[in-house]
Amino acid sequence: MDDLKQLIEFLKSQQVTEFDLDRGDVKIRLKFQPEAAPAGLGDPARTPAPAPQQRPRVAAAQPAEPVAEPAAAATDAGLHIIKSPMVGTFFNAPAPDAAPFVSPGDRVAQGQVIGIVEAMKLMNEIESDAAGEVVECLVTNGQPIEYGQPLFSLRVS
Repeated sequence: MDDLKQLIEFLKSQQVTEFDLDRGDVKIRLKFQPEAAPAGLGDPARTPAPAPQQRPRVAAAQPAEPVAEPAAAATDAGLHIIKSPMVGTFFNAPAPDAAPFVSPGDRVAQGQVIGIVEAMKLMNEIESDAAGEVVECLVTNGQPIEYGQPLFSLRVS
């Protein structure tokens, strides 16, 4: 239940309106209804989007939509993007009090461990699939990630 509460809070903070999870015999569908904006508050383009309501609704699971790549990753076409090989939670260090595996500006070798993805209580080391310089980490420590989601951008050498 704590994991579910944490997931709901994350989804609300990211203003996600729908979420589906289907793992074996566990099927969860969350749908948040956006609040109506009060009339006459000025230019709608400058008004921040309302936060989703806090009433998740659980129903039958449906396939999730693919994750879109961040705009920052697409701005420099010369960079190599390392993507997540699985769904899980990303960790940038081997322990909470340890230094990150890599930081922007670090040089990495092909096969070097650059992060960990926790999936189903298993810690899976993520290795660089190319050698080069880390330009940007595209996810944060402890962030839930999807299959194929960009994790790092590298300037290949």
